Amino acid sequence: MAALSELRTPRSGPPAVNVPHEPGGPDDALVRSAQRGDRGAFGLLYSRYSRMVHGILLARVPFSDVDDLVQDVFLQALPRLSALREVSHFPGWLASIARNRATDFHRRVNPNEEFDEESASAQTASSTPSASHSSHTSAEAHAVLDAIRSLPDAYREPLILRLVEGMTGPEIAARTGLTHGSVRVNLHRGMQQLREILGRKASPPTGGAL
Repeated sequence: MAALSELRTPRSGPPAVNVPHEPGGPDDALVRSAQRGDRGAFGLLYSRYSRMVHGILLARVPFSDVDDLVQDVFLQALPRLSALREVSHFPGWLASIARNRATDFHRRVNPNEEFDEESASAQTASSTPSASHSSHTSAEAHAVLDAIRSLPDAYREPLILRLVEGMTGPEIAARTGLTHGSVRVNLHRGMQQLREILGRKASPPTGGAL
């Protein structure tokens, strides 16, 4: 599954960096500074959280649209940031904006259809570019991504954050506002189901003529 790293992080905007979460520490101070209009602080928040936003979107929308939507999420977050009362809630708040942006994307693509996880998963799978149309990603990476997208949403998002974005379990919990326990359980169960799917695809057909 190492090929999934080819799908990692946006390729535009400030570079994403792997910074460990420190409760009540630098993130809170950065949020307060950004609320006061410090664009540099907001740029650092982008660097810290762009992987999370990228992963949340990658779990829900076509691969070719993810990078642009990452920018949209931060552009939506910037003018709303001053209204955020609890700066410690920033990670979950930003994650919610990303999920809502993905929902809005599907509603605009299919304005007469209700958004649901199954239709979203089918659309993202069908819209994912094949290896022949992309010089940056491999057929293996897209095959694994399609398998992850076929899983329930509770497993899909943490698996992509872990396997594609390279985030640890505790970092996923800190960044998304989920509990450590739920992230650990969802990663474990999601990996089990993912291995089963990939195992079935890799196994040659059995049995002969009836």
